[in-house]
Amino acid sequence: MPVVNALTGESRDAALCSAVLGASNSTCAEATWSQSLPAWIGSHVRAFAARGGVPQVVVPAHLKAAVSRAHRYEPALNRTYAELAQPSDVAIVPARAARPRDKAKVEVGVPVVARWSLARLRPHTVFSRQELHTALTDLLVALNRRPFKKLPGSRPSVFAALDRPALRPLPAQPYAYAAGTLVRVHIDDHVEVDGHYSAVPYALVKQQREARLRAQVGDICHKGSRVARHHRAPLRGRHSTVAAPMPKAHQHDAAWTPQRLILWAAKTGEATAQVVETMLTSRPHPQQGFRACWGMMRLGKPSGEGQLEAACHRASRLGACSYQSIASILQHDLDPQPLPGPPAAAPVLTHSNSRGAPYYHPHPGAPIG
Repeated sequence: MPVVNALTGESRDAALCSAVLGASNSTCAEATWSQSLPAWIGSHVRAFAARGGVPQVVVPAHLKAAVSRAHRYEPALNRTYAELAQPSDVAIVPARAARPRDKAKVEVGVPVVARWSLARLRPHTVFSRQELHTALTDLLVALNRRPFKKLPGSRPSVFAALDRPALRPLPAQPYAYAAGTLVRVHIDDHVEVDGHYSAVPYALVKQQREARLRAQVGDICHKGSRVARHHRAPLRGRHSTVAAPMPKAHQHDAAWTPQRLILWAAKTGEATAQVVETMLTSRPHPQQGFRACWGMMRLGKPSGEGQLEAACHRASRLGACSYQSIASILQHDLDPQPLPGPPAAAPVLTHSNSRGAPYYHPHPGAPIG
């Protein structure tokens, strides 16, 4: 169904996602922009909510969002799609490729929705997906209320008698789509997810873990269990760190600690140690400065300790104790150049036209008005 942008006049086709219950043929459908995984998951969640329960078996089409690896006997489900079924213990049995009879109910239901709803909407211009969804909902209510031609009753009556008692209860919390990605825990007990650094338990340092990203929160998982949760922050390069201090056992046993970083910097020079200490103490948590200090260590390898010490001295004098500032100093060879001094005082001019302060205040202590 084409949807027209009211501002630009551009037309975009909306796809139709339809679901049909087995006994009553109760049909629900909605308009989506694509057959992507987020749209596919969202359509399932809303279809379950519309019927007030979850069926025991779901027979989906053989599309990529449902089946990650096709096989005649053992198809592999998309991992996110499989997670959708876990809370309600739903069995997902994908239809075989090129076997429409495996999902005969919806194969008949889609043309019925197209003839009943889309055919009526085509003479009209739709300007938003929400407008199309509202029109579809109203038309589907009328479709489901039509009495059967060859059977007694209608879809609502058979749904109440057969389908509704067989549905399982909805989960306490609706499933929220989560995008998965692999991350590695850094030496500062943080993982980088979408440009933001989130703290995880210190025992997972240097290990690879899975991040599950939802609209508002992000979960870090270890062997299928959540080990950390943070609210997703839009600020890139910032940290989300727990308020509890790093455990003492980690202070002594971890590969990198604030004390070790400062001792390393002291071997290079006093200015380098001062910069490292500033990086660690200027953050709410010292671990948030580990990456910057580690980056400084790498800067010193190609340039040499003497050049790094000179760059840190310059950065300290300028009040620019950051990795970016030191990297810029080394990149532009500013470390050997003299530091800018304080501005010179303006010379005092004395000549016959100079009046001096007594000219303006001839009587000391006199009021000025």
